[in-house]
Amino acid sequence: MPVELRALQALRLWHDVNLDLVHEGADLSVRQIAILLTIYLEAPPHTVRGLAKKLNVTKPVITRALDSMGKLDLVTRRRDELDRRNVIIQRTVAGALAVERLGDIIAIRAKELPL
Repeated sequence: MPVELRALQALRLWHDVNLDLVHEGADLSVRQIAILLTIYLEAPPHTVRGLAKKLNVTKPVITRALDSMGKLDLVTRRRDELDRRNVIIQRTVAGALAVERLGDIIAIRAKELPL
């Protein structure tokens, strides 16, 4: 069932969700959230090269984002055994819980939107 939001409602939702994320300490950049959601919502495997292409950024940009996300245990990396040039990005339990929490925050905040 499609949900229709007016522009101001959509902006209020985005604002409130981002405030909640900052308050919870998950102060991720928009790029990091896009990477995280891509990894967790789209079927694996995910590579640095593939993520760079999808987000239309360079591989070093993805690597820097993954470095920060790795420190938060949201993702891990390993070399592809079949092609050592590729780096495979893997999901973690902490990352899955963070994505689930993000979904919960969005759902809660969407219910609070004024009509």
